[in-house]
Amino acid sequence: MATRTQYEDLARQIGVIGPVRRELGRALPPHCSTSSSVVLSLLRHHGELRLGRIAELLDVDVSVASRHLAYCVDRGWIERRCDPADKRSKLLRLSEAGERLLDDISDRYTEALAASLADWPDDDVVRLTELMTRLRASFGLPPTVARGAHATSTTNANAQ
Repeated sequence: MATRTQYEDLARQIGVIGPVRRELGRALPPHCSTSSSVVLSLLRHHGELRLGRIAELLDVDVSVASRHLAYCVDRGWIERRCDPADKRSKLLRLSEAGERLLDDISDRYTEALAASLADWPDDDVVRLTELMTRLRASFGLPPTVARGAHATSTTNANAQ
């Protein structure tokens, strides 16, 4: 088992991952925020969802999720349709433009990582990916979804 000092060092490293995420965020298209990309990714992964379920997956208030969705709908990245089970509710789904945007974001992130980690041995990149996957699992978080993967399930998965 690791020592307390080793866990403290790990906690510090995890605590400063924010700047890495911000750098990756700079790779996003100018008109697409990190929040928008997360919402679009949720819809790609889960398929059609109601607003309340999206808010639940994002762990935010419905009003916050609604603002993010309105921004995405206004840009044509998300489509709304009446829920056949409840005509008062809307189902939200990723549009073709949203699919293309997510593909572009994935390409941009991949290029940014490749440029930043160009001096890393391939085995180190593979090992980091394995360790990050294992870290998520240790916290009970679902695995990330491979590019192009799509699930229509709306089970209780976290969108972290």
